[in-house]
Order: sequence, then C-alpha cells, then structure tokens
Amino acid sequence: MSEMSFEEMLEESFVTIHNGEVVEGTVIDVKDNEIILNIGYKADCILTKSEYSNNNDVDLTNEVKVGDKMTVKVMKVNDGEGQVLLTYKRLQQDKMNKIFEEAFENKEVLTGTVTAALKGGLSVAYGEGRVFIPASLVSDIYERDLSKYENQEVKFILTEVNPRKRRIIGDRKVLIVEEKKKLQEALLSRIEVGMMIDGTVKNLTDFGAFIDLGGADGLLHISEMSWGRVDDPKKLFKVGDKVTVKIKDINDTKIALTMKLDENNPRKDAASKYAVGTIITGKVARMTDFGAFVELEEGIDALLHVSQIAIEHVEKPSDVLKVGDEVTAKVVDFNEDTKKISLSVKAIEIDNQKAAEPEDAEETEASEEAAPVETEAPVEEAEATEEVAEAAEAAEEE
Repeated sequence: MSEMSFEEMLEESFVTIHNGEVVEGTVIDVKDNEIILNIGYKADCILTKSEYSNNNDVDLTNEVKVGDKMTVKVMKVNDGEGQVLLTYKRLQQDKMNKIFEEAFENKEVLTGTVTAALKGGLSVAYGEGRVFIPASLVSDIYERDLSKYENQEVKFILTEVNPRKRRIIGDRKVLIVEEKKKLQEALLSRIEVGMMIDGTVKNLTDFGAFIDLGGADGLLHISEMSWGRVDDPKKLFKVGDKVTVKIKDINDTKIALTMKLDENNPRKDAASKYAVGTIITGKVARMTDFGAFVELEEGIDALLHVSQIAIEHVEKPSDVLKVGDEVTAKVVDFNEDTKKISLSVKAIEIDNQKAAEPEDAEETEASEEAAPVETEAPVEEAEATEEVAEAAEAAEEE
C-alpha cells in the first residue's frame, strides 16, 4: 500500500459539503458587507450581509465577532470563484416557517413590529420571519395612511402560511372586531336609559356627533345637543372633546344620547316668565311662510303667526320682518304640556287703540260702532290662537 502524499492527506482532511446542507462554522473575519467562516472546507465560506438579515441597516461588526460559532446553510458549494456561499437568514426563515405553521394551526395571537408601510399593506417582523398584513386586514375601518403604523407593535393572527410561495399572511382586523365586541357587550350590560356617562367625540356629521363610550359609539343627534337651535355640530364640538351625556334610548346595539337635561331646560320656568299677557322683546330667529319664530332667550322660541304681526293684513312675514329684527309682542298663549308660546304684536296695537279711545261715553259708543275692535278682538285672538297652535305643530315637525 503506497503512502498518501501530503496533498492527498490534506484533501482528505477537508469535509465534504452539498448545497442545502446545514453546517456549523467559526467566524474568522467580519467585514462591513460579509462574514467569513471556517466550516472545515477547503475553500473560503462567505456569508454576505444580504444573506445574514433582511435588515439592510444591520451592522455586521456589531452582530458577530471573530471566534463566534454560527449555524448556517450552504447555498452554493462553488460560486464560480471557488468560494462557498452561505445563508443565515434562510435557515432562520426555515425555523420560523415551522413556528408560523404551528401558530396558524393553533390560531395563536402573535405580536410583531411593523418594519414598513407598503402600498398594499404592512410588513411585520416576527422573530427572524416576515409577515404581510394586507391593507384590508389592518383595521376594521378604512385606513388611508398606513405610515402611522411604522415601528409600532401590532397583534395579529395568521390566515395563510405557504413557505413555498413565501406567503405568510396576517390579520389584525379580526382581533379588533373581537375586542370591540367584548367591550360592546360589557358596556351594554352595565348601562341603562337615563344614565349619565362620559365619552369622547369620535366623529362629526351634519346630523350629529358619534360619541365613543368605551366599547360602543352612541349618537348625539343635532336636535339633542342643546335646548336651543343648533345649525352645525362642528361649531359646538371637535373630534377628541370629552363630553358628559345622558343615555336617551337603547335599541339593540344602537345608543341614542342627549345633552338636554331637565336641570338645564330653560323652559322649566317658562310658565311664570312667559304667562299669557306678558309683554316681551326678542329677536327674529327664523322665518316661515306662516310666521316668524322669535328667540326670547337661548332655548326658547315663540311663534309670531302671520295673522298676529299687525292689525293690517300681512301677506307674507318677510314683507314686514327679517331675521335679526327685534320685536316687542304680547304672549297670547302658553301651552303647559308642550311649553309652546304664541305671540302677538297685533294684540299690543289693539290695546294701544283702546287706551287712546275718548273717555266720553257717547264718543266711546260712536267709536265702537264705527270700529268694533274691542268686541271682535277676543274672537280674532281666539281664532289666531288656533291658527298659531296648528302652525306651531307644523313647525315642530319641520
């Protein structure tokens, strides 16, 4: 048996490796863009920065040092220049795929960090793996700008794990919906009609404000914001405002709210302040075809019917009045049940006429025969009151 040459013995001392094989090596050099390992093979083994991590900003000199042991996977035994190309991240990805498959099977809730907001969704780092959350599964509401999630931790479950196609898909929306449902059920179990509750203005519309009650949203309709007239909710509130509201109604999961409370109702003392016969002064707040609504104070409007604007016939209220005009009128009707107030300028004019009539009986009698205002006034006022009541009902429905 012939003795082996030194070269043959040296060649035999080197390990034999194959593509895809997992090997252990020792770091013998670290550069900015690559790590060189000794795995017992005859050629240099190179682990590039891009095959070490998906993070392009990683600093290899901070990650490993000479002498460290690393388990890596062989990508190519010969890269064409006699070097062996290794990968670390793909080996870690193989391990992560097993973790992902188990998490998918067990419907486990995972927590990862958003590394990038892409056009179609979020790229999330979980351990050494990457999960993609489509934009439609990021939230239970439409998210126009996903960049706010960058560098944030998010919880999700996996809906698809396909390592061969490199598809690891996450879903955050389902967790949000489940959490909101639990909070909603908890809220509905502890609230009742008539209860006062604190909330936060979440959204404003032309018809009202949606209030976050901590588990569900309630609607504060524009008509329930104040005893007075509100034309634009955005003039009273802004998103984020803290408010205290009263629960007016609960219909299944729909919650109606109000800020119109008995204690702040300006009409509670209206019966004494605006008794029939009282002379008041107010400003025209709005006009209708049948009359003008006069604001007596915030939250209290009274109707000045077209038939009560003047003794003379008035075709349209706008022929005589406009919004903002100050008028002095007499309270001719106060409805105890509805707290609706009816006014008359005509009644004051009739009173003034009566006061100016001569005291002489003959002249008075002649005056009455010529212009029977006094005898007809109560009838006119009674008829007018009926018209006013009907008009007020129509205005309330409007």
